[in-house]
Amino acid sequence: MRASAKIRSPDGRTVELGHGDLIGRLESAALHIPDPRVSEAHAMVSLRGTSLKLIALRGRLGLEGNRVTDIELAPGMAIDIARDLTLHVVEVSLPERVPALRFAGQQEHALTGVCSLYTAGGMPRVVAGFHPDAAAHAWVDDGAIVVRRQGVPDETLLPGDTLAIDDAMIEVVEMGLKAEGQYITTSRDAIASPLEIVARFESVWIYRKDEPALVLTGISARILSELVSMGVPVPWLTVAREVWPEEAVPEDLRVKWDVSVGRLRRKLQDARIRTDLVRPDGRGNIELRLERDDIVRDEA
Repeated sequence: MRASAKIRSPDGRTVELGHGDLIGRLESAALHIPDPRVSEAHAMVSLRGTSLKLIALRGRLGLEGNRVTDIELAPGMAIDIARDLTLHVVEVSLPERVPALRFAGQQEHALTGVCSLYTAGGMPRVVAGFHPDAAAHAWVDDGAIVVRRQGVPDETLLPGDTLAIDDAMIEVVEMGLKAEGQYITTSRDAIASPLEIVARFESVWIYRKDEPALVLTGISARILSELVSMGVPVPWLTVAREVWPEEAVPEDLRVKWDVSVGRLRRKLQDARIRTDLVRPDGRGNIELRLERDDIVRDEA
């Protein structure tokens, strides 16, 4: 479920807005308000950590007589976007879980927009906002966490992934929403049953008790089959060269690799199979992570 809010406009329309949707005078705005008192891009709905917020892009917003730059949306709110122009929040829906970062031995951190990661001094920490002196920067994009470091291609991480920055190890986890509105940490939203993986090179079948088999084909199957065949953690470039033997440029291989692994892990996630079945170790290797009762058969 995506984070969204149903908002009633001044003319009585009710529109469902999600993360990144604009409110303004632009005809392309998700909530188009053709009024000269409203800017073209007046405000934006944004999922910030565990909250869905309305962010002012031009000027300020009004709430209960106060002028503010952002508002955590809740049903029943009346938000003034200009004099005598009021938006009413009808309903707010939040996802059951959001991605978060956790340094070893520390509490998890839900990302609120762009965050800066500091790792020096033996006390790694996450700081809200973009700070140029940070070791890395991270933000949420389409259910994954993107990490950017100088001189390194952007890394897209899903729950279960780990990443080493300097001497600090970072884990991507999920923060699941309890009924009372508080968040708890879960490693993944997967059905906890042993897997039977049958790799056949051009297809891979993944079986679980009382669940339909997941059948992977194409590049996803090739990647999994290579990992099954190798049997140990190996450099990502080694696997990529087996999958795309005609591609000689490492930079181009990296782009293909990141896109394809991201698609593979989303297929696993959609099937409620743990996404850390295929995971990087933070040191340039990729591995097939098996639990104690998992079974693998190489029929390639």
